Amino acid sequence: MPSAIEVELHGRTYRAPRRPTVVICADGCDPDYIRHAIANGVTPTLARFMDDGFAAVADAAMPTFTNPNNMSIVTGAPPAVHGISGNYYLDRDTGREVMVTDASLLRSPTIPGLLSRAGVATAVVTAKDKLRRALGHGLEGICFSSERADDATVAENGIADLAGLVGRPAPDPYSADLSLYVMDAGIRLLETGRARLLYLSLSDYVQHKHAPGEPEADRFYAALDARLARLAALGAVVALTADHGMSDKAAPDGTPNVLYLEDAVNERFGADAVRVICPITDPFVRHHGALGAFVRAYLRRPDTLGAVLRFVAGLPGVEAVMDRAEACARFELPADREGDFVAVAGKDWVIGARRAEHDLSALAGKRLRSHGGLGEQPVPFILSHPLSPAHRERAAERLRNRDIFDFALNGVV
Repeated sequence: MPSAIEVELHGRTYRAPRRPTVVICADGCDPDYIRHAIANGVTPTLARFMDDGFAAVADAAMPTFTNPNNMSIVTGAPPAVHGISGNYYLDRDTGREVMVTDASLLRSPTIPGLLSRAGVATAVVTAKDKLRRALGHGLEGICFSSERADDATVAENGIADLAGLVGRPAPDPYSADLSLYVMDAGIRLLETGRARLLYLSLSDYVQHKHAPGEPEADRFYAALDARLARLAALGAVVALTADHGMSDKAAPDGTPNVLYLEDAVNERFGADAVRVICPITDPFVRHHGALGAFVRAYLRRPDTLGAVLRFVAGLPGVEAVMDRAEACARFELPADREGDFVAVAGKDWVIGARRAEHDLSALAGKRLRSHGGLGEQPVPFILSHPLSPAHRERAAERLRNRDIFDFALNGVV
């Protein structure tokens, strides 16, 4: 691969990988999972990366949900630039609530897409099919999800017969294997020479169910670590970050700490005073019951904004509430896709819309664990190789998960 190949995006230049390069978004990977796993001796490869390569804690984009952060990672830019600010949004023009499942709202090329069109053999593998079309935007290469691996075709995904390649059929969407299949597919793509640059996006199934240090969590990270070891043995630069952390959102007795914001505001200001959108909503509602720590709200009467903000600020579990302008400035969000105001829950709370809209029965006795707020912003930022002096200097400043492609492609020595 000629090293002179470079692409530019949002003020940064990304060079073609000099060595095979794998960027991993470990969905829901709060840094505490890695700390506990290393302390428990189950992730020797990650420990080696942190000793011999580079390790820090970075900030995820707000809101700390899957879609905004995956797109920030692959574009190197905040939601204000790439346009994706949730998994779910309200179309102001039509009044319809829409789940984001394609690239129609994306306002930016992607780093893998640009490098693939410049001649770099590139593959994107995601656990959740909801991300596939957006992550594959402009990509000339391989792009598929483990969720729909059995349906992959050359025409749609750039590859077929994934069961033959990986050695097993598509996994259960509600399983740890949804993520491990992504890793195994990436390994096979590297082993067979089908890709030199890979972006692997995992699922947070395990993190929604198990806290750091629990045996089930450690088993998952041990399995992930073994696959990181294989990638390193294949000569790859391995870079790992996350889209968000994960927090326990329940009281000591296991009762979820939920504020149903639409119910509360409508009770105070009258029926239909507000419409609350939960941008965590996705096809995997069994993970979280569509309850996260960030919501956006739309008022029937804009003149009530000040009074509503003061009321919401005093509700239990609310860490921050702000109008559209403040939210967009603070969190780098696209103003035309923001509500009249946003509310952010504290680390141990979630915010919903109406009680009747959220079904928590699928938790089946497990504690509610979720994300979306400032408490889930810290994420790991780990590279298998040491950094150049220039990137070590940059790393001393505020790191974002969206910096990971720059560090993996431009920063390792």
